[in-house]
Parts: sequence; structure tokens; C-alpha cells
Amino acid sequence: MSPKKYGPRNSSYTVMTFHPTMEEFKDFNKYIVYMESQGAHHAGLAKVIPPKGWKARQTYDDISDMLIACPLQQVVSGRAGVFTQYHKKKKAMTVREYRQLANSPKYWAPLHSDFEDLERTYWKTRLFDSPIYGADISGSLYDENTQEWNLGHLGTIQDLLEQEDGVVIEGVNTPYLYFGMWKTTFAWHTEDMDLYSIDYLHFGEPKTWYVVPPEHGQRLERLATELFPGSARACDAFLRHKVALISPTVLKDNGIPFSRITQEAGEFMVTFPYAYHSGFNHGFNCAEAINFATPRWVDYGKVASQCSCGEARVTFSMDVFVRILQPESYELWKRGQDRAVVDHRKPTWPVKGELSTWREVLAPQKAKLGLRHLPPRRAARTHRPVAASHGTRRRTPTCLASTSSLPGQSSSSDAQAHTALVQACTSQDPDPTRPLTPIPSAPDVCPSSGRRGPGRRPREQETQGPSIQAPAKRRLCMGTGHTAQPSDTLPLPMSGPFLDNPAPPSPGYQCDVKASGCQDPSQQANSGPVSEELSLPENLHHQRWQMSPTMTTRSSSGSQQLL
Repeated sequence: MSPKKYGPRNSSYTVMTFHPTMEEFKDFNKYIVYMESQGAHHAGLAKVIPPKGWKARQTYDDISDMLIACPLQQVVSGRAGVFTQYHKKKKAMTVREYRQLANSPKYWAPLHSDFEDLERTYWKTRLFDSPIYGADISGSLYDENTQEWNLGHLGTIQDLLEQEDGVVIEGVNTPYLYFGMWKTTFAWHTEDMDLYSIDYLHFGEPKTWYVVPPEHGQRLERLATELFPGSARACDAFLRHKVALISPTVLKDNGIPFSRITQEAGEFMVTFPYAYHSGFNHGFNCAEAINFATPRWVDYGKVASQCSCGEARVTFSMDVFVRILQPESYELWKRGQDRAVVDHRKPTWPVKGELSTWREVLAPQKAKLGLRHLPPRRAARTHRPVAASHGTRRRTPTCLASTSSLPGQSSSSDAQAHTALVQACTSQDPDPTRPLTPIPSAPDVCPSSGRRGPGRRPREQETQGPSIQAPAKRRLCMGTGHTAQPSDTLPLPMSGPFLDNPAPPSPGYQCDVKASGCQDPSQQANSGPVSEELSLPENLHHQRWQMSPTMTTRSSSGSQQLL
């Protein structure tokens, strides 16, 4: 099963669908290696249909009393296929209450003949109605005895983060649940630290996904900068706020290759590093998602962009990954002289000997000797209320430790950093000098006044509650904090027409490949079913903590990974 170098090219960026046998399904890491050997990562997204007879959970009849602590009402503004999405907190409700709401006449999906018909309706009516999303619920619906592809126990190299550094970030290395209804949406984004992600749709109505191939991610970023100039000026990586919606028609008109695919209940979707994706739900459903990593991801993690305004910063030290998986470049990396270039075409290889040694020898020894970090305590989360339409807002302090420290810092400097961090996090003085993040004005986007990304609270205090930032991913944090800065790269050219040519399955691995609607900008007449009645403007052509070598923290996330 060792892949040939670079494997099939998958130049059409087809979202491939895989059908593993039960035997193949038993080794998650090995199957991801196989998928990439077939070129699945070139599209940025792949579907995996489990073998017949496999179940994540035997019954879902006993989850009706589960609490959705902070449902989020999604409010959208904008026009011509370019929208900004904000979130408003609603009252806590049970899954039973949410299901009744989702299936009520006010929120259910309109009649439609097929997925394409529903997709057209979604984009034509995107400004109407404000669906409610039961997102970012920490937990898992897997039965404890489910061994295969259990999202809480995938056993990938991401486990190094917790086992070596004691860092746990909810939603990153622990699962999140998402209860959706018709038109609930996850905006364009890549995963935190450009990790992989896996999403399993436990039950309910389908979910439509859009994805831009990783090697064309920078082109989407440049288009988003043109479409949302105010947000781009305020933050170097504003797409990490997860509030930007761009329709397929706008992507096609601006020459951005993309694919679409629909996920149905009982199916997995895997996103690959630096793959921008977005999508929407067709009706009441429940999904579970988590991030994971492979050796190929390490180069992505070293150069992953970070939100510069502090509203969506999720970062952790890459030290343990470079030290164990790339020992030959570890010293260069510590000195900031590692010039490795990310290769989007390179597939994942089976784990190196260093990682195998760690798994078989070093980790058990450390556990036996009691040398693993003790679980740090949970830090209280802070929310950022936003004033209404008068244009000002109050901020609670953002705890952001410097990420410039290297792994070799002294313990005295660590103690000073820790003291400074605690002081910063306990301060309750608002920061009136921090500028308001500008939002593009018409004709780009017309945001609703005073509404921002999602957050959490157990109860809604008033009928007209404040709009809020997206919820922070709560974390245990003891990493070393060194993150390489992204290197400047030239624009990525388009590589010819995007034809849906299925990659062949290899013997022993049954892989059905389905065309996913990748768009060729040069063939707009045959570009798919979605269209807007409006056109673009003519000028658009296109916390917890515990001491460790060095502290790293994160601030509130902008619209946390809504899947």
C-alpha cells in the first residue's frame, strides 16, 4: 500500500468517494495514506462511506434531553452572492426542542425536486430568514465500544499535542457536535493551524459542501480581499473569522476553481490542509467533527497564517511535531532558518521511524514514570459584547502570549511570561483604543448593525440580546509557542481546464469516484445549476494554562468551525 511518489495527479480536482472494506476501515492512518496516494488531497475534500454494517452508535433515541447551551441565530447581510454572516445568541434548548423548531413551518426547507434545485433556492433566498445553529457542543455521540474511525480516538500524530505538551483545545483535539437546520451555514475557512478535519453526519438531512483546491487557496484569499476590503485591512487573515460567504457563481465569474458535493447521513467528509471550504445544511441533522494531523501536515502547521487582530487566533507550538517528525531540521527551525516549502501535491507517507519509536517506547515509558503533564485547570471564557449601531464597542481583554519565544528560553523568562499572562487575563478594563474592525460598505457588503460572530451563554437576558463574537475554542495550553511565519509566495497559476476525470482505484481498495462539480472558468455555460439574479459590481473581476517551556494562548475565535 505504499504510494508511489505523488501518486495520481487528480488534475480535475474531483472530490473522490471511497468505499473501504471492514478490514481497511480498521486502520484510520493507513487509509488516509491510501486516499492521498490516489490524489484525494488535490481537491481538498474527500468522502468516505463506511463499510456496510458499521455503526457509530446503535441508537439515537436517547439524546433528546441533551442540552444545546447556546444556539446561534445566523444573520446575513450583503448582495450579489457576497454576504457577511453574524450570529446572535438564543436561549438554551434541548435537542428535542431544537428538532421541533427545525421541523416547524418557519424553518423547514422548501419543496424541491433534487439537491441542485435546493441549492439554487439557498443562494437566491440567502438574505431571507435567520436559521438557528446548534453549534460547537463539546462531546461525542459515538458508542464507547466503537473502535473504527471513532472521532474521539483517531490515534493520529495530533495526539502528540496532548501527550507531550498537555494541550487540549476543544473542537481541535476533542470532538464537537453540530445540530443543524435548513440554511444553517459554515462560512469559507481553513481549519485552525491548517489541520485536517473529519466530519461524520450521524443522522438527518444532507449537508452540501464547497471546496477550493489547496493549491488555489491563495487565489480565494485575494478575491476575498477584494470583496471584503474593510475586513482585509483590519486583519491579515480575516477569513479565519468565518463570517464571509461567497457563492459558487461569484467564484466561477472570478476564475476560482472549486468543487461541490453533498454529504448524506452515515457518511464521512475529510478536509485536507489549507483547503478552504464552506457549506450549508438541508434540514435537521447532527454532525460530529474534529481535527487531526499526518506527517505531511507539519510543514503546513509551521507556516499557518494567524488572525492578526486577535479575534480568531488559535495557535499552539509546533516544537513537538518538528522535534519528533523532522529531527533533521529541528535546530534550523528553532533558529528561524527552516525554509521548507509546502508542496500541496505531495501525499502523506507512512509514519517515520521516529514516531514509531515514540509510540512504542518513549510514550509508554513517560506514562509509566508519571512524566506526562497533569491536566491544567480550565480558564474561564470571556465574551465580547458589541454595541449597537452607534459604531463603538467595548472589549474584554484579549489574552495573547507572544509567539516569538523559542523553545530554548530559560525558566525565569517562562515565569515572567506566565505572570504577565495571568495579569493580562485577569484585567477587566476595556480597551477603548482598539479600533473597530471595519466592515465593507455598500456596494460590497451591507452588514447588519451591531451583529457579530457566535458565542455562548446559558440564557438570553432580553428579547433583543446583544450580538457576539464567535465562541473561543477552550484550551489547555502548555506549548512552546514557536510558529514559523509564512513565506511570501507567488500567485498560483491555473493549470488548464478542470475536467472530471476519476482517479482509478487501486487493487484491494474499492474507491468510487464521483464528479463533484468542479468549475472551469473558461466553460461558464456548463458550470452548474447555481446562479444569482444579481450581478457583481463591475470593478470586481475576479483558557486554561499550566507552566511549560513557553506559554501560548488564544483569544476568542471568529465563528468557530461551523460544520
